[in-house]
Amino acid sequence: MPEPRELLRFAVVGSAAYGVTLLGDYSLKFTVFREKPVTALAIATVAATAFAYLLSRRWSFATRGGHGRVREATLFFAVNAGAVAVNLVPPLVSRYVLHLAVPYVGYATQEVADFVAGMLLGTLLGTAFRWWGYRRWVFPRPAPARPRRASALAR
Repeated sequence: MPEPRELLRFAVVGSAAYGVTLLGDYSLKFTVFREKPVTALAIATVAATAFAYLLSRRWSFATRGGHGRVREATLFFAVNAGAVAVNLVPPLVSRYVLHLAVPYVGYATQEVADFVAGMLLGTLLGTAFRWWGYRRWVFPRPAPARPRRASALAR
């Protein structure tokens, strides 16, 4: 069962990282990557991941760990790579399977579909994956100390 404080901190860090993703996505999507909205979302998500690692390590999961920092950061980014992939599935399906993009639908419909698929559904699925992956691999609880056998203590 997750600790309420840990879950709340995870949610705060996730909300802040979501803001970074949202700001980055729309900044890129409406400027440099007008024709590549999924690329814009991927870049914004990776930038938000670096931001989230710093806050997660220092605050959300400060009482967990047990790995060296390099291994921990590697695992964090590996879990987030999986989460980015999970996050990108809904907008890819929306754009390229359901064709919810211009010229098949109007511009407003395309933007609403992108927001719902990428920023809402994708983020929800990616967040669930991150929570599970962080607690399982990145910031695990230390294993309880095993009691030593009496014969080992007598030596």
